[in-house]
Amino acid sequence: MRLDLATWKEVEHYLEHNKGIILPTGSTEQHGPVGLIGTDRICAQAIADAAGEQAGAYVCTALGYTPAPFNMSFPGTLSLNPETFAQVIAELLEGLAHHGFEKIYILNGHGANLEPIRSVLPTIQGAEVLLKSWWDFKEVNAIRSELYGDWEGMHATPSEVAITQALHRVVEDPSLEEPKKLSPEFIREHAGDKHGPPDEHRADFPDGRVGSHSSLARPEHGKRLLDAASKAVAEDFNAFVTASCV
Repeated sequence: MRLDLATWKEVEHYLEHNKGIILPTGSTEQHGPVGLIGTDRICAQAIADAAGEQAGAYVCTALGYTPAPFNMSFPGTLSLNPETFAQVIAELLEGLAHHGFEKIYILNGHGANLEPIRSVLPTIQGAEVLLKSWWDFKEVNAIRSELYGDWEGMHATPSEVAITQALHRVVEDPSLEEPKKLSPEFIREHAGDKHGPPDEHRADFPDGRVGSHSSLARPEHGKRLLDAASKAVAEDFNAFVTASCV
């Protein structure tokens, strides 16, 4: 159930019995040699749309222009500074609250979005906001671990690439080799996309992948991940909305 495909009368009727809505967030940035630039937005939107259908909930169009400064040395990446993104998120949340959406579920698909979103949540009045990333759920992580193990990596992951393959197309690069493995220390220090300046980041990871063996992705993997994530999100959303009605 997409908000942008509804009429205002339909939304008004919906709000009479459901105060919840899902807002997906992603990014527009390089995802390695075989990953689509819109990967984060595509994943968040698709999972949110499927979860919305299962939960009978409205879903916003994904916010796909967000902070990705570390990838600006790769053509096609578009990045907002964190302060601009935080202001945009705050105004969207305030607008939804103004219309009576009292429970707003943000489904995130991009690590660098988390800190700016969290920074504005205490300022939002009239609505409770729950922030989750689609990979937060144990069912999803079990599949990621089973299929890719440590080769999931941090960026241009085979799991997100697989979802885009299931939804759009497969990009092949037979020359693609295993990426450089990441140490546990690197993963901890760079969680939330805390990477260096663009030129330095490209020098460290020339093909755009950060420890992720994207070539392991398969469309059938993406279908499994999409099904598991959307089911988990639908259940989490329903629990969130139900708790607001107690």
